[in-house]
Amino acid sequence: MFKPFDLSGKVVLVTGGNGGIGLGMAAALAEAGADLAIWGTNAKKNAAAKAGLARSGRRVETLVVDVADEAAAEEAMAETIRRLGRVDACFANAGVTGRARSMFDIDGKELRRVVAVNLDGAFFTLRAAARHMVARAEKGDPFGRLVGMASLAARSGAARNEHYAATKGALVAMLKAMAVEFARYGITANAILPGWIETEMTADWFAGEKFRATVLTRIPMRRWGRPEDFGGIAVYLASAASAFHTGDEILIDGGYWVF
Repeated sequence: MFKPFDLSGKVVLVTGGNGGIGLGMAAALAEAGADLAIWGTNAKKNAAAKAGLARSGRRVETLVVDVADEAAAEEAMAETIRRLGRVDACFANAGVTGRARSMFDIDGKELRRVVAVNLDGAFFTLRAAARHMVARAEKGDPFGRLVGMASLAARSGAARNEHYAATKGALVAMLKAMAVEFARYGITANAILPGWIETEMTADWFAGEKFRATVLTRIPMRRWGRPEDFGGIAVYLASAASAFHTGDEILIDGGYWVF
């Protein structure tokens, strides 16, 4: 094995890690040797994810957390560190999709629902992780990885999903700012931008035959993305191999954007 990819002794937090892309990343991180903390809002899904991930032989801790709640995110980070001793990499992956047929249907309540999880929740999570990583660096242990799950919507025109797109674009900008602020502590910050990925969250989109026929023909790889397609990038970004890679937005979409 190329040793920089070895995550033995590392602890990685994945919010929304009990399903979809989050679980796909968590599985790969565990196989690479990392111990895991999984945050999710569904206790049953947390338990199922823990049972599956534990088969890797790694330690897995789960917490029920609403990342949109600032105090809850802070308390969960403290509890995660108490249980696992540290957090070396934090993947702010928890998110929700928009619910509207037009921008005209996005009222204040719907806007705040999406912003609360996708932007506020990511901010609270990454800030808590960064504070811990900086404190470690000041004690002579300079290493940290901050990763946010953005979206192709941060680049392309996501019609009828303006509020969702806005949160993902803001997340990319926030991570670039964090990359600059925390580089001196050996901390990197990057965004992952998934394209069309088949998960529970996107099930409603993928149910339409017209949508599937129209979009699939624009993906050069001629298939939908899968959660496991994010395992490799997760291991890379959590590892020593990405030490000089920061402030980036990494698009994983099977070639959709360039086509």
